[in-house]
Amino acid sequence: MVDSASPTAHPTVELRPMTVPAHEAEARARSFHDVMALRRTVRDYSTRPIPDGVVEWAVRVAATAPSGAHVQPWRFVVITDPERKRRLREAAEAEEREFYTHRASAEWLAALAPIGTDWRKPFLEDAPAVIVVFEVHKGPDSPRPYYTKESVGIAVGLLLATLHQAGLATLTHTPSPMRFLNEVCDRPAEERAAYVIPVGYPAEHARVPDLHRKELGDVLVRL
Repeated sequence: MVDSASPTAHPTVELRPMTVPAHEAEARARSFHDVMALRRTVRDYSTRPIPDGVVEWAVRVAATAPSGAHVQPWRFVVITDPERKRRLREAAEAEEREFYTHRASAEWLAALAPIGTDWRKPFLEDAPAVIVVFEVHKGPDSPRPYYTKESVGIAVGLLLATLHQAGLATLTHTPSPMRFLNEVCDRPAEERAAYVIPVGYPAEHARVPDLHRKELGDVLVRL
């Protein structure tokens, strides 16, 4: 009799690894870096439509992310309806106005100053699509998740990378609290909003803050 706790008690399939010749590995990693190094958070969007299928494929890629116990605790709600985007913006700006005028510390506001952001969020209406990413917690039709925030965070990283590879701009907006998004997106209580991501093409002559990423020696430690 096979112990139900043993890995052999559950079906497996043969791994089909991606094969990359050793002499090409670094070049491929460098090429991916060179594309991703151009990624910037964008707050000014064009009304140019997103090509069909791109967002769907980006969500498919995001859904390949690893997750705790393979529960896959994520939901991606894509909003394109102008009226719903208007409601989203109004509710988000109400929370953000409270944050900037009452909840944020002076230190926090100073850290945000170089980015040039404030409570106004026109990109929530201007961008052709807004993806609201929810964590899915235990509910009538969903199991208990494990490492939920970590799992959803990895998925969002893949989502952003794919959209950038497709030539689209994004922004990760995290208003707090976010409970209003359940009503705007018609989602049940066991789903908790984690990210609001406008998606589209940058507006003509869009500008971004003159920021610099840390050097490799500042983020990599070899032991």
